[in-house]
Amino acid sequence: MSILVDKNTRVLVQGMTGKEGGFQTERCIDFGTNIVAGVTPGRGGSTHLDRPVYDSVKQAVEQEGANVSLIFVPAAFATDAIFEAANGGIDLIVCITDGIPTLDMATITAYLQEKNVQMIGPNCPGLTSVADKAKVGIIPGNIHKEGRIGVVSRSGTLTYEAVGQLSALGIGQSTCVGVGGDPIIGMRHRDVLELFEKDDDTDAIVLIGEIGGTSEQEAAEYIKNHMSKPVTAFIAGATAPAGRRMGHAGAIITGEAGTAKAKKNALLEAGCHISDSPGDIGLTVKKMLGL
Repeated sequence: MSILVDKNTRVLVQGMTGKEGGFQTERCIDFGTNIVAGVTPGRGGSTHLDRPVYDSVKQAVEQEGANVSLIFVPAAFATDAIFEAANGGIDLIVCITDGIPTLDMATITAYLQEKNVQMIGPNCPGLTSVADKAKVGIIPGNIHKEGRIGVVSRSGTLTYEAVGQLSALGIGQSTCVGVGGDPIIGMRHRDVLELFEKDDDTDAIVLIGEIGGTSEQEAAEYIKNHMSKPVTAFIAGATAPAGRRMGHAGAIITGEAGTAKAKKNALLEAGCHISDSPGDIGLTVKKMLGL
């Protein structure tokens, strides 16, 4: 009933002993996530939230069998934390941290490809597998309803908005993924769409994009050529002035391809159902499903 994470996923939290990391880890545990350890250099041998804390990711992987890392490490140290996770035996990294330099992300992305390690983020809300009770990130758990709609979004806030609307209409979700809005990220819309297409427990998808970059056009090409499942799409930033960053570091129009209009047109041509307002995402899905 999920992609990327499930009830068997063993999650470690880098930065679990910090204020934000500890708070959000508690929310993940409350949701049902299998948090097995924390990693904070210098705190090895202690416990936090009734979980063991290790000095390194490698130790946590060896001792607790962790296979996913959730990173709550300040931007100045997050690059090293990502490299440590990749070298420590982690299969999937979920990096919540904002403010990682773009040049660092270019290096990280190339390295993760060599190591065959997936990453969601940075500057993202993470993901939730609703049926399997696995929340790896900061998406509020109480807004979800179990069902068969997948959600993939560049915007954290609009992820919450879309999920809230769907649940209020009685439309449940399978997995919700916030990929993040920085110029260079790990998994993109297209990567998540491919997983949803192969997931027997996802019947339709909500895609949320925004101005800047070409991720939505890449997604549209995949939808047009490979997807059999219906997609509702919303693109934020239709009124944004050219050349001005709006919200995310990646949300800046640098050419015609980066505009909301160009993205919406590409998704329309791919057969997507388009929501013109963030307040109508749920209703557009309802109409798409014929409910």
